[in-house]
This record gives sequence, structure tokens and C-alpha cells, in this order.
Amino acid sequence: MSSNGPSTSPARQSRPRTGVRTAALTLSLAVAGVLGAPAPPAQAAPAAQGHHGGASQCRGQGVDPTARIRYQSDVVIDAPLSTIFKLQTDVERWPAWQPPVLTMKRLDPGPLRKGSQFRWTTPAPATPSTPATTLDITSTVRQLQRGHCILWRGPAIGEGLRIDEGVHLWTFTKVKGGVRVHTEETWTGAQVESDVPTATAALGAGLEAWLHDLKTTAEARAQAH
Repeated sequence: MSSNGPSTSPARQSRPRTGVRTAALTLSLAVAGVLGAPAPPAQAAPAAQGHHGGASQCRGQGVDPTARIRYQSDVVIDAPLSTIFKLQTDVERWPAWQPPVLTMKRLDPGPLRKGSQFRWTTPAPATPSTPATTLDITSTVRQLQRGHCILWRGPAIGEGLRIDEGVHLWTFTKVKGGVRVHTEETWTGAQVESDVPTATAALGAGLEAWLHDLKTTAEARAQAH
């Protein structure tokens, strides 16, 4: 599925190291976010701003500035930019390093680019208001700049659970010690908006788990070479 979403970045919360990878295999409209799973405190401030203090965008586009459900985070990865960007954009291989991605299928041939689509699935456990289900996500790449950023969006639909649209932005910046990976995502839809704190917590857990998996995999590959 996808993700979009939007003055100065809110303070970072501590990243959970347990629960996220087991109970919180969350669907991050881009990867793994489990509604109702344990998660870090929801961010109260808008997330359209990046770590650099300006609005985070990819070729002029960012997450949904009006969405009520939003989250942002970042991490520094000690690995080459080329390694990190390839991991993130070689979507067909996501299941190999992201346990919450159950299946993945590209819907068009060739390198990932603006307009590319991919369909993937991820589990969502039962909550007091929704049943356990598997979410089917169809993501469309809205913008992509090689080695710099990618933005995709799309719906996530499961039995008894629906996210009308997720918008997910990733940016990659070389810094001392490696590459700063910044991510933001927003969700919209009547069902998830009926419980904004729970949905935001699930989104946050998913994004933190994704960053953890990306960092772990990229650094392991860098050390192997």
C-alpha cells in the first residue's frame, strides 16, 4: 500500500525493540503495520516536515497535509547509499528481509519508476473493533528520484478493515556516519479515523520496525562486502 503524509520535526520518541517485531508486525502502508499492536507514543505534531526543518518532499510532492493519522521517523544507517536505496526500491525482494510482507508482486516490468505499481499483503491482528485479517495493498509510485527519494500511495483492504489511502514518503541523505533515512506516512479513511490514537500507534510501530529491518539488512550487507 502506500503512504503520503506532512515546520520543524517533532521530537523523536524512543524506538521499541520488543513487541514491534512480534506482536507489532504492523502495516506501514508501505510495510507492516498492525492496527492495535504495541507502539511508541503517537506523534501529536504534523509530520510533513523533515529532519532538516523544511517540508519533506520528493520532486515537490509529500504526504497528505490534511490527514489526521500521521507519523514520521528517521535513522542513520552505516552502509552505502546505493545499497540502502536498492533494498528499498527492489520491492519484489521485500519479503526476504521484512517478515511482515507476506507476498509481493510487481504489476509492471522494468526498474521501479514513477507510475509503477505493486501489490503486496501483510497481516493485521484483531482489535476490539476489527477482526484479524490480511490486508491487500496496491501501491502506486507517485515520485521517485534515484538515490534521493521515493513516494508511493494506495489503499489497504482486508476483511473487516479498510484504509482508504496511505501515502508513504522516504528520503535518503548522506551524512557523517552513513545515510540518514527519513520516512513519513499518512492514513485516511473513515474506519481508521474513528480511532486516531490506535491507528497512529499502529502506523508508528510499523514504520519503526521497517527502519530497524532496513538498517539491520543494509549494514549486514555492507559488512559482507
